[in-house]
Amino acid sequence: MGKIMIINGSPRAPKSNSKQYADLFAKSCTIPTQYFNITKNNHLELCNIMGDFTEVLLIFPLYADGIPVTLMNFLKTLEQNPPKQKPRISVLINCGFFEPEQNDIAVKMVRFFCKKQGYPFGSLLRIGGGEAFLTTPLKVFVTRKIKKLAIAVSEGKNENLKVTMPITKKMFVKASTSYWENYGKRNGITPEQMSTMEIEKE
Repeated sequence: MGKIMIINGSPRAPKSNSKQYADLFAKSCTIPTQYFNITKNNHLELCNIMGDFTEVLLIFPLYADGIPVTLMNFLKTLEQNPPKQKPRISVLINCGFFEPEQNDIAVKMVRFFCKKQGYPFGSLLRIGGGEAFLTTPLKVFVTRKIKKLAIAVSEGKNENLKVTMPITKKMFVKASTSYWENYGKRNGITPEQMSTMEIEKE
């Protein structure tokens, strides 16, 4: 029987949305899973045990249209310390943008790594509006897709999945604007300050 290594590549992994998505994925898997955060000091440890797994799922948020530096640094170590038996690598990526396609460049980066280093690429789930999903009743939509991803990874299939909130872009922008304005208000920042680069000097 196979086994899945879930690797959280978020810079704030223990308290991240990626951790919550990892939990949802693990609950839907039909084969054993083991979860890991990437830290500054465990790159080699993760590389050394990766060969014990048939599947690896990289879960991470979109950062500046690419993969987070946390994951980037780990992949650099993995390039120099590959396992003897290379597992299939799948991806679950989420972003704050409404469109799941905003994740495409980051996915291409992982695909490129897999191609160059000889890792089979497995299944993919791109999530749009990832931060908002988990705190609303709409969570059910992303949960369904994660279940499909879990089945695909467990069975060694190649699925290309995506999901976003079932609302209009106008509604999404209105709701996200309200969220950030209220967030700023709680921290003593006005909408006017948030709309300028002056906030960077605070």
